[in-house]
Amino acid sequence: MTSLLVPTLLVAAGVAVLTVGADLLVRGAAGLAARLGMTPLVIGLTVVALGTSLPETAVSIGSAVLGRGEVALGNAVGSNIFNILVVLGGAALIRPLVVNRQLVRIDLPVMVVTALLVVVVTLDGRLGSVDGAVLLSLGALYIGWLVWMSRRFAAGNARDVATVEVPPSDDAPVPMQLVLVAGGAVLLVVGARLLVGGASDIARSLGASELVIGLTVVAAGTSLPEVATSFTAAIRGQRDIAVGNVVGSNVFNVLIVLGAAGAVAPEAIPVPRGLITFDLPIMVGVSLACLPIFFTGWAISRWEGLLFLGYYVAYLIYLVLHQADHAADDVVRDSILFFAAPLTAVTLIMVAGQQFWRSRKDE
Repeated sequence: MTSLLVPTLLVAAGVAVLTVGADLLVRGAAGLAARLGMTPLVIGLTVVALGTSLPETAVSIGSAVLGRGEVALGNAVGSNIFNILVVLGGAALIRPLVVNRQLVRIDLPVMVVTALLVVVVTLDGRLGSVDGAVLLSLGALYIGWLVWMSRRFAAGNARDVATVEVPPSDDAPVPMQLVLVAGGAVLLVVGARLLVGGASDIARSLGASELVIGLTVVAAGTSLPEVATSFTAAIRGQRDIAVGNVVGSNVFNVLIVLGAAGAVAPEAIPVPRGLITFDLPIMVGVSLACLPIFFTGWAISRWEGLLFLGYYVAYLIYLVLHQADHAADDVVRDSILFFAAPLTAVTLIMVAGQQFWRSRKDE
C-alpha cells in the first residue's frame, strides 16, 4: 500500500492543478471574449463549454506525446461514459432535469453522431494523425456553428441571454487577463503530467492496464469540472446548464480531445480490442439511451438518474472483474450488453411513446 501512496498523491495533485488551471484559463478567456464584444450566451456555449473539457484535452495530449495512447483513449471514452451515467444521473437525483427542446432536437443528435464517429475512425484498430485532423476540423466547424447559432438566438431572444452562466470576467485590464490565460495553460500542462504519471504508476503497481486506469481514475478526475458545473446548476435550478454542459462536453471530448491526441501522437495510437468490443459500444449505448429519456416529458426523472448510476456501478464491476481475469467477467459483460441494456431501451422507448401520445392528446 505504501507504494501506492506517492502515485495516489500525484493523481490528487494533478486533478487539483488541472481544476485550478482550467478555471484561470476560462476566466481570462471569458474576459477577453467579453472585451471583443461576444455575448454571455456565446461565451457560455464556446469558452465555458471548452473550458470544462480542458483537463481531458491536456491529459490526452500529454499522454499521446509521452507514448501512452491507452491513457488518452481511455480518458476520452471513460469521460463520456462518466458524464452521462454519473454527472447526469447524479444531477437528476438532486433535482429532476427539465430539458430544452432545442437541445434534444439539435445538440443531443450531434452527441450521438460524434459517439458513432469514434467507432468509425477506430474500426481499423488505430487512431492516426489523419483521424485526428478530421476530428479537429469537425470540432472547429462545430464551434463555428455554435457561435453562429447562439448569435442568431441572442439577436431574437435578448431577454434570455443572461440565463447562461459564465465566469465573472470583471473589468480587469487586458494584461491581467492574458496572465490568467497563460497561467492557466501552464497549470494545465503541469497538472496533466502529474495525473498521467501518477495514474501510470498506479496501473503498474496494481497490475492494471493503462486503458483501465484511463477509463476510471483519469476519466473521473478530469470530469470534475463537469461534476461541479452540473451539480451546482441542478442545485440552483439552472437545469438547461446541467444538461447542456454534459452534452457539449461529450461532443468536445470526441472532436477536440481525441482529435488532438491523434494529431500530436508521434505514431498512430493502437486501439485495444477490448475498447472496440465493449467500452465504445457502452459509450454509444449510453448516448443513445439519452434519446428516449429526454423525450419522456422532456425531462430526466430521479428514477432515470438512479438507473444511470446503477449502470455505472455495473460497468465498474465488469472492469474490475475483467482486470482480475475473473470467470464472472463474461457473465457481467453479456448481462449488460445483451440483457439489461436492451431491456432498459425497450422500457424507455415505451415510456417515451406513452408520453408522446399523451402530449398529442392534450394538444
